[in-house]
Amino acid sequence: MESIKKIYRMGVGPSSSHTMAPNRAARRFLKKYPGAARYRVTLFSSLAATGKGHLTDKAIEEVMGSRPLEIVWKEDETLPLHPNGMQFDAFDSHGERCGHWEVYSIGGGALMSSDETELNSSRVSYPLTTMEGLLLHFQKSGNSFWGYVDQCEGPEIRDFLEEVWDTMKGSLERGLEQEGIIPGGLGLSRKAKSLFAKSRMLRSDFRTNGLIAAYAYAVAEENATKGTIVTAPTCGACGVLPAVLYHLFHTLKPSREDIVKALATAGLVGNVVKFNASISGAEVGCQGEVGTGCAMAAAAAAQLMGGSIRQIEYAAEMGLEHHLGLTCDPVGGLVQIPCIERNAHAATRALSCCHFALLSDGVHKISFDDVVAVMKETGQALPSLYRETAGGGLAKAYRGA
Repeated sequence: MESIKKIYRMGVGPSSSHTMAPNRAARRFLKKYPGAARYRVTLFSSLAATGKGHLTDKAIEEVMGSRPLEIVWKEDETLPLHPNGMQFDAFDSHGERCGHWEVYSIGGGALMSSDETELNSSRVSYPLTTMEGLLLHFQKSGNSFWGYVDQCEGPEIRDFLEEVWDTMKGSLERGLEQEGIIPGGLGLSRKAKSLFAKSRMLRSDFRTNGLIAAYAYAVAEENATKGTIVTAPTCGACGVLPAVLYHLFHTLKPSREDIVKALATAGLVGNVVKFNASISGAEVGCQGEVGTGCAMAAAAAAQLMGGSIRQIEYAAEMGLEHHLGLTCDPVGGLVQIPCIERNAHAATRALSCCHFALLSDGVHKISFDDVVAVMKETGQALPSLYRETAGGGLAKAYRGA
């Protein structure tokens, strides 16, 4: 497994796989072929099907500037390694192709080349890549989730996670202050500010869910309007973890160091899912995005609330298990319906999973690794209509309304 920095990417939305990664790919290709007379970018399958809604073309055009550029959309064709495939071509003044690159956006803003090598791979290495392996190590060594991250990444990871926390807080607090229509044509209004105001007037037993929902909406709405957010593990799931951490930050009053440790734990959980399955909605549906985000948030909350290693694992297991089969069917190809609301529900569920785990001794029948394997299998079994193509599910239902 690589650095958890690949789980937490700071940048602008609305999509890590459809916006961040194509933008990075275009920059890399332009750097290699800066003097071409014209360029062509071909987008395939899921990347083409929902690319316009996710602003993929705008992300590429931003890099290419005024250079002659053609973008070709081939939603009915799929490249061999991943649904989010791209081909970049450069042509000289005689029309001859002088550069070609096949590359894949594999989730969370990561890129993979045609030889199945992840680009910009980190030198950080995590020898233990399964949850069971981690738990056995912790049991023998007395180490912790965050301690293992510190051990593998080095102390500098703490400065990075402090920046992650500041960015998460910034996006959330900005989102709570904004009002107006979210661009994209669906006519959605921002709700975070209103939810926050109403929630503060509720009884305490209802207030928590209302506030967490408002926090998740705030970040997800920032993402939908191209605000700066942190993937956790993707843009589509970026509101879940910040909402839970922000709520606990104000209720439990943990130290900044405690928040950093919780982020490290959450990042390690996300890394295990990414390594053994996928965090790409185009590959496994939204269970890989929001499901993983819920697992990360549940684990972070359980740690902040004093949970044992086994209770932290149990909280994460429930967070992912109860999102199994979740489809990725964005209406209009936009990261709005059902994505924004889904972040809020996953955030409240994450805290619920944490509470349930803390009520137990952490012993349970289905392991986190089992759920990760089932999630991957389920995702591969989902028809492509339900994997970020906006061709079925809620996306189809809305078009037919």
